Amino acid sequence: MKVHEYQAKLIFSRYGIPVPQGEVAFSPAQARAVTEKLGGKAVVKAQIHAGGRGKGGGIRKATTPQEAELHATALLGQPLVTPQTGPAGRIVRSVLVEETLPIARELYLGLVLDRALARVVVMASAAGGMEIEEVARENPEAILKAAIDPVAGLGAFQARKLAFGLGLQGASVKQLGELLAGLHRVTVELDASLAEINPLIVTADGRLVALDAKLNFDDNALFRHPDLHELRDLDEEEPLEVEASKHRLNYIKLSGNVGCMVNGAGLAMATMDIIKLAGGEPANFLDVGGGASAEQVREGFKIILSDPNVRAVLINIFGGILRCDRLAAGVVEAVRALDIRTPIVVRMEGTNVEKGRRILRESGLDFTVAENMGDAAEKVVHLARGR
Repeated sequence: MKVHEYQAKLIFSRYGIPVPQGEVAFSPAQARAVTEKLGGKAVVKAQIHAGGRGKGGGIRKATTPQEAELHATALLGQPLVTPQTGPAGRIVRSVLVEETLPIARELYLGLVLDRALARVVVMASAAGGMEIEEVARENPEAILKAAIDPVAGLGAFQARKLAFGLGLQGASVKQLGELLAGLHRVTVELDASLAEINPLIVTADGRLVALDAKLNFDDNALFRHPDLHELRDLDEEEPLEVEASKHRLNYIKLSGNVGCMVNGAGLAMATMDIIKLAGGEPANFLDVGGGASAEQVREGFKIILSDPNVRAVLINIFGGILRCDRLAAGVVEAVRALDIRTPIVVRMEGTNVEKGRRILRESGLDFTVAENMGDAAEKVVHLARGR
């Protein structure tokens, strides 16, 4: 789950991480009032779940409260297009109005989960203000890393080494250590999968301040944090993904025309790969899980076919907890109930596979049964092209 910048900064401030003074505004009048409280000058920042806002014109400086009001008027209720939103952009529903600060340097700081190391890793770079992926691609040696021991925590020597690597001196070295300690607590205590500050600025008077803030939380841990769940902004999420979550389905919309219904994330990834290998483009990632019910299968079909780009559907199931006969019965029930006319290719293996195939054959419905994944991919791509 993602949160807005202003929400992330409220969390940061609770953990002692320095952030600029500011408030969120939902109207131009509020933006003006906040700017007046800040002394008449401010930065007005569009709040959407996407990076690259500055490149899209979503971050604007105001030298007067009236100018802040005009900036908010231009942003609120309008789509903001950035390199991460796609051509349609995202509707801006709030702006963060913050104090202006004298910037001497811009750094990058982030805590991420390294699955290979099974540890939280600090990533830091003197190339702040840039996308870290771009830095990694063009100048990988500019990224400093430190793996945090899950028992001992972040060592003081690690913080000092990072500080020196970033070119910090004097009091700034100690500040970075304190800031990293707070960021680590945020990550661990709130089950964050990403805690990022880009840029982390060094002000003209030597202070470290989180000029931007990004927090992503592990969805599977939100039951431990009901207060965080309340920060979820459904307007920032894909409507079909929101609907899928209501039925405990893992769905991600993509740009292709081949719908995918699979059980297991690994099999879903392999299915999308083999569809591309066959010359097609997957329209989604949909994992119904190991114990899907007939109702979940039906809802999965609804969600897949709600995408007008879908021209054919591939069902790729390995029967274990979800037996093949149970899956087949659910598919037949869903196709009849929804009167589905879109071509459907079914590939299944595992528990009760012959019984499942018999259910499909005897249903009287026009299913295309595949022998293996390669065969299934070729057939569904063929059907998606209208052949």
